[in-house]
Amino acid sequence: MLAGLRVSAFLAWKSIQRGSRGTLALTIMIIALIFVNLVFLPSIISGVVETFNTQSIDFDLGNLVIEPREGSQYIDGVGSLQKTVGRIPGITGTSPRIAAGATYFYKGRNAASTLYGITPEDERSVTRIAEYMTEGEFLSNGDTDAIVMGTTLAGTEGEEAGGLPSLQGVGVGDSVEVAYPNGEMRTYRVKGIYETQSFSVDTAAFITSREMSGVLGLQDQASIILVKTEVNGREEEYKTEILSYGIQEEVRTFQEKSGGFVDQAIQSFNIINAISTLVSLIIAIVVVFIVIFINTVNRRRQIGILKAIGIDQQIIINSYVLQVLFITTVGALAGIVLNAGVTTYLTAYPLVFPGGPVYPVVEASAILRSIASLFAVSVVAGYIPAWRIAREDILSAIRG
Repeated sequence: MLAGLRVSAFLAWKSIQRGSRGTLALTIMIIALIFVNLVFLPSIISGVVETFNTQSIDFDLGNLVIEPREGSQYIDGVGSLQKTVGRIPGITGTSPRIAAGATYFYKGRNAASTLYGITPEDERSVTRIAEYMTEGEFLSNGDTDAIVMGTTLAGTEGEEAGGLPSLQGVGVGDSVEVAYPNGEMRTYRVKGIYETQSFSVDTAAFITSREMSGVLGLQDQASIILVKTEVNGREEEYKTEILSYGIQEEVRTFQEKSGGFVDQAIQSFNIINAISTLVSLIIAIVVVFIVIFINTVNRRRQIGILKAIGIDQQIIINSYVLQVLFITTVGALAGIVLNAGVTTYLTAYPLVFPGGPVYPVVEASAILRSIASLFAVSVVAGYIPAWRIAREDILSAIRG
C-alpha cells in the first residue's frame, strides 16, 4: 500500500510539473479567495456580536441588571441593596438608574427620548460614558440644574437625524426644557455632550438621581441597578451568586436583557452566511472538477499506457486526488495569508455599523471548519472525473 501511495505521489508531482503553471496559479488563487470568503463573513458576524457586547457592558447595561420585582415599578431600598451586592467578591461597581420618558424642547424644536437619573460617582464605576465626552464635562454628584446628552439627541444645526430624536444643534451652555411624564417642566443647562456610538445611549440624556427623585417624588428608589463585574463572560455565575444572597428583585445578564435584538440580527447574518458558504463551496467544486476533468481528458492516452504496463487503476485515481490535495493545501495557505491581510486592514480601519465600529474576529473553529469543508468538496470534485477516466478500458483510453 505504501509503495502504491509513493507511485501515486510521483505521478501527481510529475503531472503538476508538466502542467500549465498559469492554470495552476489561477486555480490556487481561486481556492484562496474561496477560503477568504468562507472565513470573512463569520469573522464579521463574530465582530458584530463582540462590538454589541462591548457596547452593552461599557455604556448601556453593565454585566448584570437588577430590575424591580414583578408588579413593582421601582426597586425599593436601593442603598441597602447596593451595599449587599457590593460585598460580593468580583463585583466592582453598582449604579442605580431612574428611567423616564421625557420630551426635550430647544429653540422651538422638540424630541422625545429617555432621561436617566444617575449618581455620577456610581455611574463612573460601572459605565465608561464619562470617558467619551466630546464637549464639556460629565455630571457631578451635586448637580441639580445640569444635563448631559448624547450627540444624536443634541444633533447638528440644520441636519435631520434620520428619524432619530434630535434637537438639531444643542451645545454646551445652552438651556434645554424637559417635560416629565408627570407633567412637571424643568430647565437644565447642558453641561456636556458625549458620543459612545451606542444607538440607545447616544439618543438619551442624563441628570442626577437627586434631581430626578425630587421631580418624581421618589425616595431611595430606582428603575434599574447596573452591576459591573471584574471579569466579562461569567455573568451567569455572578447572577447565581447575587440571587444566593436572598435578593428578591429580578436579576438578568446583559445578554438576557438585550438578547431579542441580538438573536434576530445573528439569525439574519447566519442565513446570509449559509448562502454565501454554499455558493463558495459550489464554486470550489466546479473549479476543481473542471481542472481535473480537463487534465484527465488531455491525459487519457497516458492513463491508458500506465494501465497497460500494469499500474493499478486506484493508483492513477489517487495521483489525481493528491494533485487536488496539493492545490487545496497551497490555496488554503494562500487564503490564510490573504485573510490575515484583510483582517489587519479592517482592524486598522474598521467597518462602521450603527452600533459602533466592527472589527473582524477570526475564530480558530471557523478556520478549521472552512479548511475541512474546502478539502472535503475538493477531494470529491477531483475524485469523480479521475475515476470516470481511469475506469475506461485500456484500448479506448489509448485511442483517445
